[in-house]
Amino acid sequence: MNRFRPDDWLASASLKLLMPGMSAAEARLEARVLLAAAFGVNHAWLLAHGQELHPCDERWQQAQDWLVRRVQGEPVAYLLGWREFYGLRLAVSPAVLIPRPDTEVLVEAALERLDLHQDAAVLDLGTGSGAIALAIAAHRPRAQVLGVDASAAALALARHNASQLGLDQVVWQCGSWWQAAGGRRFDLVVSNPPYIAEDDPHLAQGDLRFEPIRALTAGVDGLQDLAEIIAGAPAHLSPAGWLLVEHGYRQAASVRELMTGAGLVEIHSRPDLAGNERVTCGRCPTGKSAD
Repeated sequence: MNRFRPDDWLASASLKLLMPGMSAAEARLEARVLLAAAFGVNHAWLLAHGQELHPCDERWQQAQDWLVRRVQGEPVAYLLGWREFYGLRLAVSPAVLIPRPDTEVLVEAALERLDLHQDAAVLDLGTGSGAIALAIAAHRPRAQVLGVDASAAALALARHNASQLGLDQVVWQCGSWWQAAGGRRFDLVVSNPPYIAEDDPHLAQGDLRFEPIRALTAGVDGLQDLAEIIAGAPAHLSPAGWLLVEHGYRQAASVRELMTGAGLVEIHSRPDLAGNERVTCGRCPTGKSAD
């Protein structure tokens, strides 16, 4: 009787998954992730016990289905229904952007500005799956975190993630940018807003083809939402409060200029994993609001 051979499947799947711009190692990793997830095991278990599995096992059929859909371009995170971000396993769906490693730079910058032993009011604008808000709440339990999004579907997923992670102290509010914050002021505001230009050719490539377009694009230059967030920051930051935003790799200079125009100080940008300026930080002047 034929038996399941994980190495054979991985080799075949890796060849099918190899796309332009992807290394052979990356393709094999994707194949391994799909196969292990289908069987609910890790790769070591497959290597040790794969010969015990029958090729007609429905879990193998699940792996085959995921492989076909991935070859057609569907993101791995949407296939599996989750993505790990800053050590947290988060449920994701086509209602939200897939959390990416570069955004962890934004989380790190936020955590540096929050004392572990002090209370702080934190706002995450455009929270999506809740990735940034929940990462901050997990590492700074005394922070009072508010996650805002205009999408009810995104907020439902964020609430689910909070419940699964036991981080129910995070508050969620539906609304567009500062509207949901009302008249409150915050010690720290973070945001990973849409920042891709509407005609950017990357929108027709890779995972972006499957992600919600409103969470990706912001006007002809990609700066529309960033400009709105930065302009409204002075009215919502506490004295000496920080605004931290993620942006495109060519937008740092424009974002710094917007922050300067809004009256923020100590403005600087931080690089992502590839060395591109990805996060820009600005502070409300000490002792008074910037408005």
